[in-house]
Amino acid sequence: MATISNRELFEKAKRLSKAKQLSWEAKSGEVGSALLSGKGLIYTGVNLNGACGLQFCGEVAAILSMLKNGETKIRKIVAVSNDYKYMPPCGRCRELMFEIDRKNLNTEIILSEKKTVKLKELLPYRWQDLWE
Repeated sequence: MATISNRELFEKAKRLSKAKQLSWEAKSGEVGSALLSGKGLIYTGVNLNGACGLQFCGEVAAILSMLKNGETKIRKIVAVSNDYKYMPPCGRCRELMFEIDRKNLNTEIILSEKKTVKLKELLPYRWQDLWE
Protein backbone atom coordinates (compact mmCIF):
# COMPACT_ATOMS: atom_id res chain seq x y z
CA MET A 1 0.00 0.00 0.00
CA ALA A 2 1.39 3.39 -1.00
CA THR A 3 2.25 5.83 1.76
CA ILE A 4 0.21 9.04 1.69
CA SER A 5 2.02 11.98 3.25
CA ASN A 6 0.41 14.61 5.42
CA ARG A 7 1.48 17.20 2.83
CA GLU A 8 -0.36 15.30 0.08
CA LEU A 9 -3.56 15.32 2.14
CA PHE A 10 -3.08 19.04 2.87
CA GLU A 11 -2.69 19.80 -0.85
CA LYS A 12 -5.85 17.85 -1.73
CA ALA A 13 -7.83 19.75 0.92
CA LYS A 14 -6.26 23.06 -0.12
CA ARG A 15 -7.43 22.61 -3.73
CA LEU A 16 -11.01 22.41 -2.44
CA SER A 17 -10.70 25.47 -0.19
CA LYS A 18 -12.17 28.10 -2.47
CA ALA A 19 -15.11 30.03 -1.06
CA LYS A 20 -18.03 30.08 -3.45
CA GLN A 21 -21.37 31.83 -3.01
CA LEU A 22 -24.01 29.30 -4.04
CA SER A 23 -27.05 31.48 -3.50
CA TRP A 24 -28.07 34.41 -1.37
CA GLU A 25 -28.40 32.01 1.58
CA ALA A 26 -25.60 29.52 1.04
CA LYS A 27 -21.89 29.39 0.40
CA SER A 28 -19.37 26.59 0.29
CA GLY A 29 -15.66 25.93 0.10
CA GLU A 30 -14.44 27.98 3.04
CA VAL A 31 -12.99 24.74 4.39
CA GLY A 32 -11.71 21.76 2.45
CA SER A 33 -10.90 18.44 4.06
CA ALA A 34 -9.11 15.25 3.07
CA LEU A 35 -8.82 12.00 4.97
CA LEU A 36 -6.97 8.76 4.54
CA SER A 37 -9.22 5.79 5.27
CA GLY A 38 -8.38 2.47 6.86
CA LYS A 39 -8.25 0.90 3.39
CA GLY A 40 -5.77 3.52 2.20
CA LEU A 41 -8.21 5.54 0.09
CA ILE A 42 -8.43 9.32 0.13
CA TYR A 43 -11.82 10.98 0.59
CA THR A 44 -12.42 14.71 0.37
CA GLY A 45 -15.14 17.20 1.20
CA VAL A 46 -16.00 20.88 1.50
CA ASN A 47 -18.06 22.75 4.04
CA LEU A 48 -21.53 24.19 3.46
CA ASN A 49 -22.86 27.27 5.26
CA GLY A 50 -26.52 27.95 4.77
CA ALA A 51 -29.25 29.98 6.38
CA CYS A 52 -31.13 28.89 9.52
CA GLY A 53 -28.15 27.06 11.04
CA LEU A 54 -27.70 24.62 8.15
CA GLN A 55 -23.97 24.12 8.35
CA PHE A 56 -21.73 21.17 7.60
CA CYS A 57 -17.98 21.08 8.08
CA GLY A 58 -15.56 19.97 5.39
CA GLU A 59 -14.60 17.03 7.59
CA VAL A 60 -18.23 15.87 7.72
CA ALA A 61 -18.43 15.91 3.94
CA ALA A 62 -15.22 13.84 3.65
CA ILE A 63 -16.44 11.40 6.30
CA LEU A 64 -19.81 10.98 4.56
CA SER A 65 -18.00 10.29 1.29
CA MET A 66 -16.05 7.57 3.07
CA LEU A 67 -19.17 6.12 4.73
CA LYS A 68 -21.00 5.76 1.43
CA ASN A 69 -18.19 3.40 0.43
CA GLY A 70 -18.67 1.26 3.53
CA GLU A 71 -15.63 2.46 5.48
CA THR A 72 -15.56 3.81 9.02
CA LYS A 73 -11.84 3.81 9.95
CA ILE A 74 -9.91 7.06 9.50
CA ARG A 75 -6.11 6.89 9.60
CA LYS A 76 -5.53 10.63 9.24
CA ILE A 77 -7.50 13.75 8.46
CA VAL A 78 -6.82 17.41 7.70
CA ALA A 79 -8.96 20.51 7.28
CA VAL A 80 -7.75 23.61 5.44
CA SER A 81 -9.29 27.09 5.44
CA ASN A 82 -9.69 29.10 2.23
CA ASP A 83 -6.68 31.17 3.29
CA TYR A 84 -4.75 27.86 3.36
CA LYS A 85 -4.34 27.47 7.10
CA TYR A 86 -4.55 24.16 8.93
CA MET A 87 -7.68 23.91 11.05
CA PRO A 88 -8.30 21.56 13.98
CA PRO A 89 -11.65 19.78 13.82
CA CYS A 90 -14.48 21.32 15.81
CA GLY A 91 -16.04 19.41 18.69
CA ARG A 92 -18.87 18.09 16.52
CA CYS A 93 -16.41 16.63 14.01
CA ARG A 94 -14.30 15.10 16.79
CA GLU A 95 -17.39 13.44 18.22
CA LEU A 96 -18.53 12.20 14.80
CA MET A 97 -15.16 10.54 14.12
CA PHE A 98 -15.39 8.71 17.44
CA GLU A 99 -19.04 7.71 17.11
CA ILE A 100 -18.70 6.12 13.67
CA ASP A 101 -15.80 3.93 14.84
CA ARG A 102 -14.28 3.93 18.31
CA LYS A 103 -10.96 2.83 16.81
CA ASN A 104 -10.78 6.34 15.36
CA LEU A 105 -9.44 7.50 18.74
CA ASN A 106 -6.08 6.71 17.12
CA THR A 107 -6.77 8.84 14.03
CA GLU A 108 -3.95 11.27 13.32
CA ILE A 109 -5.26 14.83 13.24
CA ILE A 110 -2.94 16.96 11.11
CA LEU A 111 -2.61 20.34 12.84
CA SER A 112 0.37 21.78 10.97
CA GLU A 113 3.13 20.75 8.64
CA LYS A 114 5.08 19.42 11.62
CA LYS A 115 2.40 18.58 14.18
CA THR A 116 -0.14 15.80 14.43
CA VAL A 117 -2.09 14.56 17.43
CA LYS A 118 -4.32 11.57 17.99
CA LEU A 119 -8.06 12.14 18.22
CA LYS A 120 -7.97 10.79 21.79
CA GLU A 121 -5.78 13.78 22.73
CA LEU A 122 -8.44 16.17 21.42
CA LEU A 123 -11.33 14.20 22.89
CA PRO A 124 -10.01 13.09 26.29
CA TYR A 125 -13.20 13.06 28.39
CA ARG A 126 -15.82 11.16 26.43
CA TRP A 127 -19.37 11.12 27.78
CA GLN A 128 -19.72 7.50 26.59
CA ASP A 129 -17.19 6.43 29.24
CA LEU A 130 -19.84 7.04 31.90
CA TRP A 131 -21.72 3.92 30.77
CA GLU A 132 -18.88 1.54 30.04
